[in-house]
Amino acid sequence: MQNELSEQTRKILLIVMIAGCFFSTLNQTLLNVALSDLMVTFAVTPTTIQWLATGFMLVNGILVPITAFLIKRFSTRQLFISAMLFLLIGSIVAACAVNFGMLLTGRMIQAVGAGIILPLMMTVIVHLFPEEKRGAIMGKVGFAIIFAPAIAPTIAGFIIDYLSWRWLFISLIPFVVIIIGFAYKYLMNVNEGTKTKIDAISLIYSTVGFGFLLFGFSSAGNRGWNDVVILTTIGLGLVIIILFCQRQISSKDPLLNLSVFRNKMYSMTTIVNVAITILMYADLILLPMYLQDGRGFTALDAGLLLLPGAIINALLSPVTGKLFDKYGAKPLFIIGLSLIAVSMWLVMDLSSSTSYMYILVRTIILRIGLAFITMPLNTAALNAIPKELASHGSAINNTVRQLAGAIGTAVIVTIYALQSTDLSIQVNESYANAASATYFYMFIVAVIAFIIVLFVPKKAH
Repeated sequence: MQNELSEQTRKILLIVMIAGCFFSTLNQTLLNVALSDLMVTFAVTPTTIQWLATGFMLVNGILVPITAFLIKRFSTRQLFISAMLFLLIGSIVAACAVNFGMLLTGRMIQAVGAGIILPLMMTVIVHLFPEEKRGAIMGKVGFAIIFAPAIAPTIAGFIIDYLSWRWLFISLIPFVVIIIGFAYKYLMNVNEGTKTKIDAISLIYSTVGFGFLLFGFSSAGNRGWNDVVILTTIGLGLVIIILFCQRQISSKDPLLNLSVFRNKMYSMTTIVNVAITILMYADLILLPMYLQDGRGFTALDAGLLLLPGAIINALLSPVTGKLFDKYGAKPLFIIGLSLIAVSMWLVMDLSSSTSYMYILVRTIILRIGLAFITMPLNTAALNAIPKELASHGSAINNTVRQLAGAIGTAVIVTIYALQSTDLSIQVNESYANAASATYFYMFIVAVIAFIIVLFVPKKAH
C-alpha cells in the first residue's frame, strides 16, 4: 500500500488524521480545570462532577479494545469520518446542555470518537510508512498526543476566566467541521474494509471487563479503596478480563491478538508505557490541584505554567522522532526517563513558598523527558510486530494506556487526599506536603521504569 499512494497523498492523509487526533486528545483533558466551576453551575457534588472525566475515560477505554475489529471491518475513510462525527455531535450536545445529565451524555458521545482516532492513526502509519521512517512520522504525531493535553489547561483556563464553560465545546465545533470536510474530500483508504463477523462473547467480555475495571479505578479516588462497590467492580473486572484473554489465546480470529506479547520489545515497551502514562496523567492532575488549592492560583495561572513546557515538547517531538530513526529506541528511553526522574525528585520538597519559576523550570524538564520517550515508546512497540498485527498492537497499546491513566489518577488522588487532611499545620502547607508525598511515589515509579529500560533490546526484532 505504501508504494500505491503518492507522497503528496500520504502527507494530506497524515495531516488530516493528526488534526483529528489533536482535537480529540485536546478534548480529553479540556475540562480538568473547569470541574470546580461546573460543580457550582449544575449544583452537583465532587463525586458526581468527576463523571465528566470518568465517563469519558470509561467509554474510551471500552471502545479501544474493539478498534482492531473496526479497522478490519470498515474502511479508513468511513471510520475516521464516523469518529469525527461522534466528536462533533457530542460537542453540540454538551454545548447546549441544560442539566448535568445532558452535559455528561455529550461528553460520552465525544468519547466514542476519541476512542477510535488514535488506534486508527497508528495503524495507518504502520501501513503507509516503512520502519526506518516511522520514528520521524510518529514524532509529528507526538505533537497531537503530547502537546494537546498539555495546552488544554491554558486554553480552558482562559475560556473559564473570560468567557463561559460552553465555549469549551463551542470552540471545537468549527474545527471538527473543517476536518470532516477535508477528510471527505482528501482522505484515501489504507484499508477498504472486509465483511467479517465479530465474536459476540469476546465483545461482551471486553466491554464488561474493561468497563468494570475502569469504573472501579476511576471512582476509587472519591469513594475510597475499601468501598464495597469499588472492590466488587475491580474484582469482577479482573476475572472477566482473564476470561477474555483466555478466549483470545484459543481463538483462530481473536478480537485482540495477544500473540504480540511474544515479542520482547513490544512487551517491555508496553510495561514502560504504563509507568509513563501514570506519571503523565498524575502530573496533569496533581500540579493544578497543588497550584489552585494550596497556592490560590487561578485556573489560567495554573494553565500558563504548563504552557512553556508544552511548546518545547511540541518542538522536540519531531526531533526525537528523527533521532529514533538514526540511533534507535534505547538511548532515547534512557535520556527521557533520566529527565523524568529528575523532574519528580525536584518537587519532592514543595512548600507553600516554592517559587513559580522553580515549578515552571521543573515542568519544562519533565516535558523534555516526555518528548524523548512517549512517541519513541509507541514507535518501538509497533516496529517490533508484523504489519498484519499493527491494528491489534495499537489497540492493545491504547487500552493499556487508558487503564494506566485511570489507575494512576485514582491512586494519586487518593494519596493526595489522605495527605492533605493534616489539621495540625496550615492549609497551604498541608497541600504542599500532600503534593510532595505524592511526588515521592511518582519518583519511585520513574526509577523502576528507568531500570526496566536498561534491559530493553537494542533492536525491535
